[in-house]
Amino acid sequence: MDLHGETLTREDLRRRSGQLGSYGGIRLVELADGTERGLRVLEFRTGAGLRFAVAVDRAMDIVEVEHRGISMGWHGPSGLRHPGLHEPEGERGFGWARSFTGFLVTCGLDHILGPEEVDASHYGYPGVRTVRHGLHGRVANIPARLTGYGEAWEGDRCILWAEGEVRQATTFGEHLVLVRRIEADLDACEIRLTDRVENRGFQPTPHMFFYHVNLGAPLLADGARYVAPIADVVWAAHEARYRDQGVGYADVPAPQDRFAEQVWQHETAADGQGWVPVALVNDRLGLGMQVSTLKDQLPCLYQWQHFQAGGYALGIEPSTHHVLGNQAARDRGEMIWLRAGEERHYDARFTVLDGAVALAEAEARIRAIAVQPDDPYPRPSGQFRPLTGRPQP
Repeated sequence: MDLHGETLTREDLRRRSGQLGSYGGIRLVELADGTERGLRVLEFRTGAGLRFAVAVDRAMDIVEVEHRGISMGWHGPSGLRHPGLHEPEGERGFGWARSFTGFLVTCGLDHILGPEEVDASHYGYPGVRTVRHGLHGRVANIPARLTGYGEAWEGDRCILWAEGEVRQATTFGEHLVLVRRIEADLDACEIRLTDRVENRGFQPTPHMFFYHVNLGAPLLADGARYVAPIADVVWAAHEARYRDQGVGYADVPAPQDRFAEQVWQHETAADGQGWVPVALVNDRLGLGMQVSTLKDQLPCLYQWQHFQAGGYALGIEPSTHHVLGNQAARDRGEMIWLRAGEERHYDARFTVLDGAVALAEAEARIRAIAVQPDDPYPRPSGQFRPLTGRPQP
């Protein structure tokens, strides 16, 4: 391992310190004040300057990310909130926003996007004809069962890891389990996320899923740039007022006193291994964050711009479905129906880009896949490509 200018073996580390904590590690803590009181958090720290926190009681989402003391994830105004305070049915489905903060917020497991009421005949319960879903589903505010965490050695390579299970289930309805593993090498600045969603029930169950990856100040700043292998700009929620706020898709402005959120859907291209890398780069800081997912797992990409003062954020959001919503996915034959015992797998990599060379290399790799539009206001094509290979019940 390369740590602090030295190449060290496992034995070298043992000789230098009685505990691995001199170089990095992972520990479980419990928060004790305000709305976050009682939340269990796993604190990861690598010898390369990466620190991140995993909220065990919030679906094992990654709530904080820092590199060499510089925050990269978004700290929303609600702050962390214990799930016991969360009101999933509140405000006609928008109560979710009162618990919305952090670098990673997982959305699903049977619904994503806006509040919506859809057919519930798959429940098999005559008393329930429809089910109403809140914004982005339920999973993000369900506590995980922590199944393990620690340090694992593969020869002279040390891997910090944690695993847990998040169960979203109801009598008569869905029984879905998210099995999550998070890893980071002791000498690196990358987080690896491996997810598996299982239908542990006995009836076909709808499944929708995406990663709401939220970047904030100081990484997010005036002049920061969004870099992605965009083959087509498919949709913009704000098309009717496309240029009114003077903010296109590619460049980040300073916080605005009056800003209405903007959301885009992009059609992306993948590299030769099927990965889609998307980055936010800050040339002034010489720092960036790259989010990489697999195109065959998460074929759609949303971009969320929330540049309102006091809530300043940019979201990179790879998804299983188009931004059209739950009912549209059913109507188009694109809903994922997990049969009894069936599962879906998702992989993500969150990579710190440290220094001008790393930023330039990442941008060159992305542009080699596809060159994004030069026009900051490209006309949306409206071409939602069919999502195939999803048998319907």
